Amino acid sequence: MSVSTYFDTMDYGPAPESDKDARAWLASHEASFGHFIGGRFTLPGAQLEDLEPATGKLLAHLTQGSAADVDSAVQAAQAALAPWQALGGHGRARHLYALARSVQRHARLLAVLESIDNGKPVRESRDVDVPLVARHFYHYAGWAQLQEREFAGMAPVGVVGQIVPWNFPLLMLAWKIAPALALGNTVVLKPAESTSLTALLFAELAQQAGLPAGVLNIVTGDGRTGTAIVDHPGIHKIAFTGSTDVGRQIRERTAGSGKSLTLELGGKSPFIVFEDADIDAAVEGVVDAIWFNQGQVCCAGSRLLVQEGIHDRFIARLKARMDKLKVGAPLDKCSDMGALISPVQLERVRSLVQQGLREGAQCHQVAIDVPAGGCFYPPTLLTGVHPAATVATEEIFGPVLVAMSFRTPDEAVQLANNSRYGLAASIWSETIGLALGVAPQLKAGVVWINTTNQFDAAVGFGGYRESGYGREGGREGCYEYLKPVTSKEHVLRSPHPAPHGDGAAATSPLGGAIDRTAKLYVGGKQVRPDGEASMPTYAAHGTRLDDVGLGNRKDIRNAVAAAVKAAAWSNATPHRRAQGLYYIAENLSARADEFAHRIAVTTGVSAAQASAEVEASIRRLFSYGAWADKFEGTVHQPPMRGVALAMPEAIGVVGVVCPAEQPLLALVSLVAPLVAVGNRVVVVPSQQAPLVATDLYQVLDTSDLPDGVINIVTGRSAELLPVLAEHDEVDALWVRGPADFSVTAERLSIGNLKRCFVDYGQATDWLDEVQGEGPHYLRQATQLKNIWIPYGE
Repeated sequence: MSVSTYFDTMDYGPAPESDKDARAWLASHEASFGHFIGGRFTLPGAQLEDLEPATGKLLAHLTQGSAADVDSAVQAAQAALAPWQALGGHGRARHLYALARSVQRHARLLAVLESIDNGKPVRESRDVDVPLVARHFYHYAGWAQLQEREFAGMAPVGVVGQIVPWNFPLLMLAWKIAPALALGNTVVLKPAESTSLTALLFAELAQQAGLPAGVLNIVTGDGRTGTAIVDHPGIHKIAFTGSTDVGRQIRERTAGSGKSLTLELGGKSPFIVFEDADIDAAVEGVVDAIWFNQGQVCCAGSRLLVQEGIHDRFIARLKARMDKLKVGAPLDKCSDMGALISPVQLERVRSLVQQGLREGAQCHQVAIDVPAGGCFYPPTLLTGVHPAATVATEEIFGPVLVAMSFRTPDEAVQLANNSRYGLAASIWSETIGLALGVAPQLKAGVVWINTTNQFDAAVGFGGYRESGYGREGGREGCYEYLKPVTSKEHVLRSPHPAPHGDGAAATSPLGGAIDRTAKLYVGGKQVRPDGEASMPTYAAHGTRLDDVGLGNRKDIRNAVAAAVKAAAWSNATPHRRAQGLYYIAENLSARADEFAHRIAVTTGVSAAQASAEVEASIRRLFSYGAWADKFEGTVHQPPMRGVALAMPEAIGVVGVVCPAEQPLLALVSLVAPLVAVGNRVVVVPSQQAPLVATDLYQVLDTSDLPDGVINIVTGRSAELLPVLAEHDEVDALWVRGPADFSVTAERLSIGNLKRCFVDYGQATDWLDEVQGEGPHYLRQATQLKNIWIPYGE
């Protein structure tokens, strides 16, 4: 064939990357590996087979980690913890810098080994994965250097257990261990059982680079090894990336343990193309969104939403582009797609496509010859897909794109949010105002505008809803590996048994006989409880006071419905929210003596202590009124021609269960930060002193707060908490109370993977401004959305 023929056909032959060095490294270990614990490799034990996805051949033997192996790794991490922290930020920064340089020196070996072990094209591992690995260690070396100044008042969480998946084995390792080590933690990491080799190679490089023994420990194995890590009492935090189902199991197993938890789970991300988009650019975006890494990407743009005016033309061009994709050997630098990870995953993809066809979809697949013996699957497009179809709702985790059309931007948002996931989204439009108008409406932690699958160490990544919670990357990723250092030590909360009344008639603590029952406060109105029941309240010395409504499951549902209806509060300007909090403080101040007297009678504190609690509540409202328009986002400058906006957003509807102590101040301290940043709340006040909360109704009524922003349901906390925890329209839980309340909240919140902010029975001194207020509460009250915006031609 002549050169001109190649220019006419654009055909190209194979360009294989040599695997000689990678095979030599495997041979140097006799293709059999133990764990990496305490700075050295252990002898190989009970073995797992690691198969090469592209050929099905045996690649290496790995050791199945036992509970004893995990315990040894945790002990090594515990022993290394204090010396590692004693190095200080600069000392740790030097080690992370050395790790970054080591990755760069061995970039080719790492890239080739990753492609052999995972099946992804070497172009991706060489040009995307490995450079990002080095970038993460450089970036977090900087945070280590700046830690004492930038994170004053924060301390490392301790020993961290990390579990990473098989789709980005080396990159996920870097995402997790770089921030953990930089900020003074030590690590026990389990790579996926099918892709452990680059983690073991990295451990060897870390040893050669002088990383102190025990700071990084790698334990290989299957899910049993992961369970041992999750359950180990010596581990203070779990960071997991993987399936939503396993994430739920981890949340349930760690409930009440006090372990911090970061979950980066599944996704079904929308790829939205408006009719004014650059069609050719958007088509290339689709290729990157769904056929990158064979579609085995948690944030893959697997749902294509195209505006009707260009739908047919777009699909035609996309099919033409698909026909040019090359599926082949991972080490061929001309391959666009490599092999799926395993025969099990290949069969899952096939079966879901067949189900899509049975449900009415039309299928377009590229007719190509693929290498024999491997787990290859062609690029696939399913059109005519109904929004409720299985392939439109389930994460396929393969090279399969489902396409739908929409008419208006509002319909595009509805279709995009029609998912239980919320990890990422991509918007394509030449009208930047339209794109930036749609981005905040999408339930996704990451939004790319006229680009897709952009990642950087400086920009946070993570999801909403069943895509998990927590962020990895950037400053926000640092907070996941730190905990606040309070000015006073937490102690376990004393039990507060309900007093047994002396049978005396109810009398108002403010004087004068009364005969009334305080109602609930739902949707801006005082309402009777659904069960038409009440419960008595008592003064501290046992005299029976007023009755209050005894809320039940239906009352919680009504309160949640009212909070959902008040969604406009999340879109109110920060200035408007600040004014609302100031107005509440103003009206509370006008009735300070009344509230102080109520607190003194119901809790038994002195008049001076009660007055101090009211004044502290007023100050706290002012503090969060001040924060409302000052807790702002950040403009990241990743290494691209563009910016990424890290925008804090309200979580949504938050259930709040208040403790017995300091009933007014605790309620204000929990509700005010949530309201300040746009959340709506359903509050269960102190069961021991509910009248303090019911007295707030009139304050709220006269404070110009929209109906449904604050809802208060009195009753038995232990009975109402499970209802909040299991409610699918409650997005987060803030719980203070006995230790078993925290267990209940975390265990029952797994349905929609609510974020839980609990105290494990440790009492809070609400008068202490470090324990009782500040940015830590505001970070818990928000979730960050990172919006990537490229610029230029």
